[in-house]
This record gives sequence, C-alpha cells and structure tokens, in this order.
Amino acid sequence: MFKYILILFVVLTASAGDRVTGQSFATRSPVIASHGMAATSQPLATQVALDILKSGGNAIDAAIAANAMLGLVEPTGNGMGGDIFAIIWDAKTQKLYGLNGSGRSPKSLSRQWFIDKGYDKIPSHGPLPVSVPGAVDGWFMLHDKFGVKSMQEILQPAIDYAENGAPITQLIAYYWNLSVPRLSKYEGFNQQYTINGKAPKEGQLWKNPNLAKTLKIIAKEGRDAFYKGKIAHTIADYMKKQGGFLSYEDMASHHGQWVEPVSTNYRGYDVWELPPNGQGIAALQILNILEQFDVSKMKLDSAQYVHLFTEAKKLAFEDRAQFYADPDFNKIPVKQLISKSYAKKRAKLINLKRAGKSYPAGNPALEKGDTIYLTVADTFGNMVSLIQSNYRGMGSGMTPPGLGFILQDRGELFTLQENHFNTFEGGKRPFHTIIPAFITKKGHPWMSFGLMGGAMQPQGHAQIVVNMIDFGLNVQEAGDAVRIHHTGSSEPTGEHMTHGGILNLESGFSYATIRALMRMGHKIQFANGPYGGYQAIRIKDGIYWGASESRKDGQAAGY
Repeated sequence: MFKYILILFVVLTASAGDRVTGQSFATRSPVIASHGMAATSQPLATQVALDILKSGGNAIDAAIAANAMLGLVEPTGNGMGGDIFAIIWDAKTQKLYGLNGSGRSPKSLSRQWFIDKGYDKIPSHGPLPVSVPGAVDGWFMLHDKFGVKSMQEILQPAIDYAENGAPITQLIAYYWNLSVPRLSKYEGFNQQYTINGKAPKEGQLWKNPNLAKTLKIIAKEGRDAFYKGKIAHTIADYMKKQGGFLSYEDMASHHGQWVEPVSTNYRGYDVWELPPNGQGIAALQILNILEQFDVSKMKLDSAQYVHLFTEAKKLAFEDRAQFYADPDFNKIPVKQLISKSYAKKRAKLINLKRAGKSYPAGNPALEKGDTIYLTVADTFGNMVSLIQSNYRGMGSGMTPPGLGFILQDRGELFTLQENHFNTFEGGKRPFHTIIPAFITKKGHPWMSFGLMGGAMQPQGHAQIVVNMIDFGLNVQEAGDAVRIHHTGSSEPTGEHMTHGGILNLESGFSYATIRALMRMGHKIQFANGPYGGYQAIRIKDGIYWGASESRKDGQAAGY
C-alpha cells in the first residue's frame, strides 16, 4: 500500500510542474554564456546571429544579420519595408549610442488632402499610410559606424535561407494566417506572400526568392541601391499605380539620425530610452512616478501594485498623447517630462483607493528642473538593443513587384487634428511605438532589453525594470511574470481616454486581486492581451545571462 501511495505522490509532484529552483512561474532558467549571446523572437535568427559572432563578427554585425533573417521568417512583425531603432553599447568608447531609423511621410501629401477627401483619420492599410522605409538605411548606419564584417557576409545567411527555404514556426504561422484575408486584395501580396493564396502552415518550408534578390543587390551595391537605384524606382512606380504618394524623391532624400539616448535613474539604475518621435520616454515617466512609492513592499500580483502601476501608466500616456511627435517639427519638452520634480507633481493626482476615469495632460513646459525585438552581445563587450517593425503585423499590404517585402503603414499613427504636435505634415516622421531599452549601473552596462507590442511596449519596459529591481526577479523570471496591459488611454492619433480605459490582466492573477481592482473602479478584461514579446541580455561579472519570451517562438542562446 505504501508503495502505491509513494508512486501517486511522485506522479502528482511531477505533474504539478513546479520548479525546484527560482520562481514557480518561470518557464526556464536564464541562458548563461561567457563569449557571446543572442536573443531573438525566432530560433533560426538567433542561430544566424551566433554564427556571425563565432566567425569573428561583433554584436552589431550579428544584430543586422538576425534582423535580415527575421524579415524572411517573421514577416508578420518586421521587414525591409519598415523602420528601425537601436541603442548600442560600444565597448571601445564605453558609451551608449542611439539610432532613430524612422522614415518620413510623402512630401507631396498634406493634411488638407485628407480633409478635402473626407477622411477623419488616416487609413490603416493600403497606399495612404505608407512612409519611407528606414530599416535598410539603419543597417548601413550601424554597419558604417560599428561593423567589422562585410555586408555581403552579414546578409548571406538570410539570402541562403530565402533561396532554400526556412520552416515557419507556430505563432508566426498563426499571425500570417490572420493577415492574408486582409491583405490579399492588394496587388503583389498574394504573389509574394502566400503559397497558392494561403499563408504557410506551421512547419511548412517558406522561400522568398525575390527577397533574396533584393538582399543580394544591397549587399553588393550598398544602401544607395535601395534608396536611389532601381529598387527605389520600383517602389515609387508601384505606389503611384496604387494611388499612393510615396515618390522616388522621398526615397532618395531619406536619412536616419544618430540621437542621444535619454535616461532616468530608478533606485540606483540608469534606464535608457530614445527620445521622441518614439514613445520610449513613457517608460521613464512611469518609473519616475512609481519611484514615489515603496513598490518593493507590495506583491507583484497584488491589487495594490496593479492599481498603482495602472494609474502611473495613465498619467504618462496623457503626456504621450499630447507631446510625443517628430522633434524636427515641434519643441518636445523631453527633459521636463522625465524630470523627478515633474513626476512628484503628477504622482499627487493618483488616488490609491480609486481608479482615475480621466487625467489631464501635464504642463511640463512650466517645469525648470507588432514588431520584432532582438538583442546581441559579443566577446568584446559590445551590446545591441534593436527593434524593427512594419506596424500592424505585416504592414500596409503594399508589396512592390519583384522585391519580396511589404511596405509599412506607420503613417496611420499621425492625427488629422489641426495644430496637434503629431498632425500629418509632408516630410514628417510619425509618432512611433517601437522602442529599444538599456540599463546601466554606475556607468557600466547592466542589461539590454526590449518588449515589443504597440502601446504595451513602455508598459512592458517599466514592468521588467520593476520586476528585477523592486521584486528581485532574474532576467528570465522578469519576463515570465504575469503582465499588466492597460488600454484606452488618450492616443497621439487624437482619441481621448473615456471611463478610465480597460485593464487587461494576464492569466495568473488571482480572482481576489481582480475583484479588489473592480471594487476600485477598474474595468477588467482577463487574459485578453497582447502582452508583448520580451528578449533580454543581462551582464554580470563579465558573464551574459539571456532570456527570451515564453509567449512567442523565440530563443536566447550563447556560446
């Protein structure tokens, strides 16, 4: 009898799935390696990055190679038709560099054109939301400044896979299947992005010979082949035929920009983001507000913490809706928005017992004081935090003939409201959702990380920081922990928050927590994401600790 009880105990213990080390909710332990590390949202892209590192390339080379590979195997989130942002820790100069590789709207298109045609907002798909694709220029900016291998060597893995095929993973097949009915009506999409009119299935081999051909051209002839050569003419001719405005002149005049990353110190750690036109500083604003409270004494899944975090997010996002836009067209009060004195003033608006139904945007000028993310680190100490996207999954649906990629629809994020910071203007960069992040401590690199997923991104960045610094989780646990995703805040496209928005809670929050939040006045949706896609590399005593998103198909791997 005792034997059967013992067997039953063993079976029950095994089926419970609790970890014997670390937090029980962790999907795995961190990946640890001493020479190099890559974490991307697709295992083949991670392996491409490692191959580049092992053959003498640095983290910058490997990040470009992985991004090119992701354009093939994860076109549901990125591609050569999109934009790029990056934060680079350069081991030689011991400093951070920021890349804003976002493209501008067509110069020949105006807000008045939309108004005259009866539009109250910019369409989500088709030719009208298309802006200049900045990714390829961004690759070459990164390579020219930091790269050591030739672009031919860097792009060759993606070329080989595009010609010979790569099997599509589960989640990517799922999202691809959702996009096909929406985008099939656009010329060029079905021919280049379906197999007999259907999305590739999980495990099915996907080839893209047109993409291989385009990559070969830019590998051999450089970035101008994309922006000033036959590729640019093909894009411009196609867009004109589709009723769009993106022209050869728009392509030829494009240039990315090196920018200074900005930071706030959160309990002794410097958290770095890029300034607008991206939304990265929203994460810094959230952290500054949270720092006014002793979060470490709260529980990660408690109503007390979830409520506080949500209200801090609401406050930051009201400023995001009002002030985040292209700094070439507006004076953005970045320094004031991320100041501690401003955060203290804003934190006073929070009622710790009741959800705010609306908040005003602040007045910082009065103060004086769907996407892929990847990260790579190398044996020299360089680290890259890189994010790249087409927006709305596969982008606009505009698929120029013979090129093998889809153009982005970032222009949808402009507003048509007159005199708004983010109103549509020709030659202007739209408000951008994609943001890379980095943490340093006492001037040394501590972690390169990101969390993709639209408006979830700054919320996710702040939660990762809090999970590690306040709650003491390791780099993998910080990503596996249950997430909060508040929606319905005011937006840079002109929408305003009504009735406090909606609080989406991932599976894992208790019903006691949910009930408590409802009593505070929050409108709850349960397990109704998306909750973002996380990758990270932490450096500790010269050793790299990698983490990858358990909710996606990614992989962290080192050597």
